[in-house]
Amino acid sequence: MAVTAVYELPDIHKVLRDGCHLIDGAWAPARSGATIDVLDPSNGTLLARVARGDAPDVADAVTAAQAALPAWRDTSPAERGELLYRWAELTLEYDEVINVLQAAEVGHPVGPSPIAARLKYLAGKADKVLGRTLPTRSPDLLGLTLREPYGVVGAIIPWNVPGPFTVFNTAPAMAAGNTVILKPAEDAPLTALFLAWLALEAGIPPGVLNVVTGYGAEAGAALPAHPGVRKMAFTGSPATGAAVMAACARNLIPLQLELGGKSPQILFPDADLNRALPAIVASITANAGQVCAAGSRLLVPDSLHETVVAEIARRFAALRIGAWTTPADMGPLINAVQERRVLDYIAAGSAEGADLVHGGHKLEGDAYDRGFFVEPTLFDGVRPGMRIAQEEIFGPVLSVLPYRDGDEDSAIDIANGTRYGLTATVWTRDLGRAVRVARRIEAGQVAINVVGDGGPRGAIGAPFGGYKDSGFGRSMGPDFVEDWTQEKALIIDAAV
Repeated sequence: MAVTAVYELPDIHKVLRDGCHLIDGAWAPARSGATIDVLDPSNGTLLARVARGDAPDVADAVTAAQAALPAWRDTSPAERGELLYRWAELTLEYDEVINVLQAAEVGHPVGPSPIAARLKYLAGKADKVLGRTLPTRSPDLLGLTLREPYGVVGAIIPWNVPGPFTVFNTAPAMAAGNTVILKPAEDAPLTALFLAWLALEAGIPPGVLNVVTGYGAEAGAALPAHPGVRKMAFTGSPATGAAVMAACARNLIPLQLELGGKSPQILFPDADLNRALPAIVASITANAGQVCAAGSRLLVPDSLHETVVAEIARRFAALRIGAWTTPADMGPLINAVQERRVLDYIAAGSAEGADLVHGGHKLEGDAYDRGFFVEPTLFDGVRPGMRIAQEEIFGPVLSVLPYRDGDEDSAIDIANGTRYGLTATVWTRDLGRAVRVARRIEAGQVAINVVGDGGPRGAIGAPFGGYKDSGFGRSMGPDFVEDWTQEKALIIDAAV
């Protein structure tokens, strides 16, 4: 839905302290005193400064989390759930502040957030982490299992949707009795800090949730390397994920990875285009395509090809592009590095012979010159082996890959023909085909005639995670809280 309101940044300095991160319930500068400027990507203006943390700051956070662990671990799961529910209620109370703050630091239009609903779901799971009783060879013996927290755990999240990622990577671990250290991306740390402050306001004790801000090579690298951290979660690129995995391997700790995607959207000849086309456009232009599940490859049968390409180009041309403060459908990219990356991919697509149908340029003019705005871009005639069909661009670039009508096998081969396997969408009225194709697609989540989990009217607790190089582990599934526990077997001999 298009944004029609005009927004202003709330006075976040009433809550956040300039140049600080949040450790042990207190605002603290980096040990080095260094700071990072957080900029509005639509115009380059300064939003705030945060601490430039590194290994000593991570060590402080680990110390705080270790001190808070015994009491939090031993708190009744029902009480932990109640505290998380209060946190959710506060996110509802401050909903517009959170949404505007995230829009300002990421650059996307202000829109609704799933934070409160997901937090309430996770809060409800806190007292439903169950063990099992085991059969025994003697009636005098009792065997059972316990689920216990790992202890101090860490999470590193990206900049594209910091609010939801903060919740998904902290609340389940906290519900299970762990204490958490979160390292948000340096480009967009403000929403994470604000949400952590709300957790304190909800009554969650100091030290249970700590936020260390800083660069990935400094604070980020120090987190999985610290011997006091017992499990990690990471969302980001495969290259950085591999580095985090190597650090976890050195300390022999488990890791959950979500590493992006190159998600296919498969149109079959009987697809309902009135439903499919708006969703396809939204999937690649939401957050300027800076979404791991963005439907960046569109597989189109010959019979629909001309109609679909023309209609998507028309819809791209009609999009309002602008700053988050204005009525806009799409905002800027996060920074100059990402802008250069997207423009380089567009140049590579043209060089490899794809047909540039729409867009392909940096926007110019008074409304755009100080930001990082790239037009929504449509390529036709894309071959499966081209870079724009294989590599995650993380920008508003849609590649159309044609296939022959009736050649279902070819469509599936193209869909599966990348290193990634995060999400996929199938558009067809034929239920048999939908089920058959969904079973053959190599992805952690496949949607039929809808994108993702269906949004506000969709599936509750749908697991999210990838196959292949998209990572391993799942978030938001029915076992998500249990994933932050380890299993202990307990055998009791009552014949004494």
